[in-house]
Amino acid sequence: MKIATIVGARPQFIKAAVLSIAMKEAGLEEVMIHTGQHYDYEMSELFFQQLGLAPPAYNLGVGSANHGAQTARILEGVEQILLAGRFDVLLVYGDTNSTLAGALAAAKLLIPVAHVEAGLRSFNRRMPEEVNRVLTDHVSDLLFAPTEGAMANLIGEGIDRAKIHVTGDVMLDAVIRFEPLFAKQREDVLSTLGVEPRTYFVATIHRAENTDDPIRLGAITAALETIAVGIGPVVWPVHPRTRTKLAASGLELNHVQLIEPIGYLEMQALLGEARGALTDSGGLQKEAAFHGLPTITLRDETEWTETVEAGVNVLAGADPERIVASARNASGRFRPPPGFGRGDAARIIASAILERIH
Repeated sequence: MKIATIVGARPQFIKAAVLSIAMKEAGLEEVMIHTGQHYDYEMSELFFQQLGLAPPAYNLGVGSANHGAQTARILEGVEQILLAGRFDVLLVYGDTNSTLAGALAAAKLLIPVAHVEAGLRSFNRRMPEEVNRVLTDHVSDLLFAPTEGAMANLIGEGIDRAKIHVTGDVMLDAVIRFEPLFAKQREDVLSTLGVEPRTYFVATIHRAENTDDPIRLGAITAALETIAVGIGPVVWPVHPRTRTKLAASGLELNHVQLIEPIGYLEMQALLGEARGALTDSGGLQKEAAFHGLPTITLRDETEWTETVEAGVNVLAGADPERIVASARNASGRFRPPPGFGRGDAARIIASAILERIH
């Protein structure tokens, strides 16, 4: 029973950390293919080390490129690996170019595709991630929807209900499993950054709709500066691509604490003691919610509508006044929103894959 797994970006490493364990326990052989979409140490190897993931069997090293070129390179590399081996299923995560390219390679070779985080929809086709996730879902044979809402989206698009499994969220599995490791990091992380518990905000910005638009990026960074001056410290681990865009736009932040990208454990330690999170990341929206942390999403829509409905997440877009007002109102801790499972999503997924192979 041989599974090819595609990973290429930080959130996928985290999901793979818990699902790889569950598949091994189920007796499934996994061959991991790292596309190299995130290729620097902080965005890649560090996560493998921290989460106890074995080094990938293959690393395509595609690096950064325009969507078409990057997707094509991954598609070509994955196809060669699949042609050389005998695989029963190809497993993909989320909504990156790695996800779509891997799914297309397998589908054209008639290898069943399993998609973790199927059914998520922002209903914004301007987002490359939305295109990736829709296309991946429609070539997949096993669709692992994290919530009932995600399943409803798939059924609404005419996908056969028999292919869909509502599993809960594997990132909740990870938060539960690795909590003892987060706790060990907290004191050191906060001391190094010079921040006090419950006073600071964690920020992350990386989506093209924000970084590639100088007006939006300028509005968001102005709001972060206002928060840092008048409400509480802002700690921003800056994605390499975002740092380049800040420089190109001539934007300087004098009060926000810009730091290099950090590992998964350090980020969770930061979230665990923060006052709030400001992000355009889908993964961080969930992680913050699982910590019960008030979240301000720097987008006009979200795939994770459950967090908004539960009142733990505010959609502020790039409106500085709304961002600052939401930060001012952020206080206390929430109960994590329902609907994301019980922390056993990886086991459910592994069992479904084993059943599909048999």
